[in-house]
Amino acid sequence: MCPRCGGVGWLRRDVPIGHAEFGQPVLCPCKATELKQQRLDRLFAISRLGDHLRDMTFDSFLSRDIPYDAGAVGADWDREETFRSLKRAVSTARHYAADPQGWLVFLGDFGCGKTHLAVAIANERIGRAEPALFQVVPDLLDHLRATFAPNSPVTYDELFEEVRSAPLLVLDDLGAQGSSPWADEKLFQIINHRYNHRLPTVITTNLPLDRHQPRLASRMTDMGPLVFIKAPDFRGGLAPNRALSGKMPPSLRGRMAGR
Repeated sequence: MCPRCGGVGWLRRDVPIGHAEFGQPVLCPCKATELKQQRLDRLFAISRLGDHLRDMTFDSFLSRDIPYDAGAVGADWDREETFRSLKRAVSTARHYAADPQGWLVFLGDFGCGKTHLAVAIANERIGRAEPALFQVVPDLLDHLRATFAPNSPVTYDELFEEVRSAPLLVLDDLGAQGSSPWADEKLFQIINHRYNHRLPTVITTNLPLDRHQPRLASRMTDMGPLVFIKAPDFRGGLAPNRALSGKMPPSLRGRMAGR
């Protein structure tokens, strides 16, 4: 029980009779902390970030001093170039998370850290009590299709509007969806709406821009920085140095192991 309010959640200001705030209740710090946590819980619930994604933060992302066996990634990867690429990506993502303006597009091969950084931005915004919505593009299109079922708990219009007008939207794995006239048009409508209304949007993709629909690619390049991450697959391309892995935090060891 809170020693200040005795569990009531409210206090009275110690002011003299006649003061403008005499007799007015004020929120106890214990209640303010509780309400803040409740708001964060609500924001996480509507963000579509699963429990495993809530651990993807900037602090848990490796951008330097990666311990791995030198020959594990092959001759195509340069260790120092990898570090520089990751550091640039983290720096750009941190600045964007502090003040989301325009769009941020992460490009790179599978497992290079694109999703982690995109989710870290969403987690950072929610930690600041600001809403963010995370959607894996192929799953999003499946969910939109599912709304046409008679027993769907949400209508198509509700879900479509929720996504296209989210204060901050993270679209993960753009380009991994199956192509069809319907899917292409729905995706364009979402992206075009956000483009026209200049809504903050984070996109990750494994495909080079010239393999996206031209009308999508042109909008992706017009609204903010493109971040090319040149790094091997953290889920399997980097072999952790066994002599050092014991010093790594558990979240990092799991990531290096491909979990």
